[in-house]
Amino acid sequence: MGLNATKTLKWEQSRIKEQEISKYLKAGRDFIDDSKIESILKRNKTQDKKIISDIISKSLTIQTLTMDESAYLLNIEDKDLLVMMEDAALKVKKKVYDNRIVTFAPLYMSNMCVNDCLYCGFRKSNLSAQRRLLGREEVVKETEVLAGSIGHKRLIAVYGEHYLTDTDYIEETLRAIYSVKVKTKNGFGAIRRVNINAAPLAIADLKRLHNAGIGTYQVFQETYHHATYASVHPQDTIKGDYRWRLYSMHRAMEAGVDDVGLGVLFGLYDWKFDVMGLVAHTRDLEEKFKIGAHTISFPRLEPAENTPFTENPMYKVSDDDFKKLITVIRLAVPHTGMIITARENSKIRTEAIRLGITQTDASTRIGVGSYSDNYSDQDGSRQQFYLGDTRSLDEVIRELAGMGYITSFCTAGYRCGRTGENIMRLLRTGEEGKFCKLNAVLTFREWLDDFATEETRKVSEPLLSREINDIKHQMPGIYEEFERYYHRIKNGERDLYF
Repeated sequence: MGLNATKTLKWEQSRIKEQEISKYLKAGRDFIDDSKIESILKRNKTQDKKIISDIISKSLTIQTLTMDESAYLLNIEDKDLLVMMEDAALKVKKKVYDNRIVTFAPLYMSNMCVNDCLYCGFRKSNLSAQRRLLGREEVVKETEVLAGSIGHKRLIAVYGEHYLTDTDYIEETLRAIYSVKVKTKNGFGAIRRVNINAAPLAIADLKRLHNAGIGTYQVFQETYHHATYASVHPQDTIKGDYRWRLYSMHRAMEAGVDDVGLGVLFGLYDWKFDVMGLVAHTRDLEEKFKIGAHTISFPRLEPAENTPFTENPMYKVSDDDFKKLITVIRLAVPHTGMIITARENSKIRTEAIRLGITQTDASTRIGVGSYSDNYSDQDGSRQQFYLGDTRSLDEVIRELAGMGYITSFCTAGYRCGRTGENIMRLLRTGEEGKFCKLNAVLTFREWLDDFATEETRKVSEPLLSREINDIKHQMPGIYEEFERYYHRIKNGERDLYF
């Protein structure tokens, strides 16, 4: 065995802390009961309008639905009831988040990985993958493009599971991202919020990252179905341990991380089961920590280079079912932020926005080093999967503005302590939307002045005027101060917020 192989094996053997799994179990069992979920789905198949109306009414009070209530919605086939659900989903979204959409970009730090997931282009057995790890200066260059040329304020930094991308590396790259400040047309560009999508970590490591300033910590379970999970994740890998991954968010909460993000990879197993798993997961977090999922993501399985598993998946999710599961998640976990990514094509993303989506990426590139390399074609040997939507941030914002949605670059809540249990209270009462409306307008003004094309400005300015008029009439007590902030930003100041 070579030196690197020995080092990798030693590192892998130290990763999983059994005591940080067993402490959360009940009678030796985790909170996902496969047979119980299947039973709930089978017994809740009524198409009764009164029952569905009552469930929707509960969603509109921003309460997390029960497993039975979620199953009722998942099983609806009646077209009129589906339309009623979709209308309610948008109402829930607007009640909690107003008409804002948050944008971000993924930044892949490495495609080094010790796992061998059957569906992933980065799996260790994929010899066609061009392996790369970004050094500090490369991270700075990537960030300069994202913050200085495109205008992003939020990133999701994506890390594989490898000893070269351990907690030390995550801390170092976070500091590199936050250090970047780039002069723009009228002000400066900088990243104000870095969320991370990373491997499951121990409590001690999560405490370090919390202190280093991570935003939302994402770990996707991929599928909650135990047997399917085992079939696509080899048992001799770290990711083969279902429960180590399942309790990632519990450890994060215990470590003091304010916000956590759940997700599954739809297409690995029956989509209804995995939606139930997401509901069960957020309910268990609420029960133990009084805080549910800050965000839920729902990527669909996409083709990947030299990855046969992705070519003809048994549980492929149709577009209609995909839109239905988005609707159900919006109603079942009404407080959560919902993320749709550039895995999906532009048509599906546009339709999903109308079902309650709150966040989306744009100008997306997922090859390691691909922003500063400035290559435009998708290169399967460098990417985890193929993208469905490669539109620029400017193009996406223009479309959103035409739909009546304001793009928010606000990160103020995280810096003002509106996180964790505090943000949950504000979201459930609709209070957070008031702060966010003010800050959305201020940050949108920034972005339009610093980055927008003339075409996008023409579409966006009338929307901005309407938003300002809403603030004037809905929040007269704060309007005068808001107006001062707004004019300071127009005069070149940046990063002002309430």
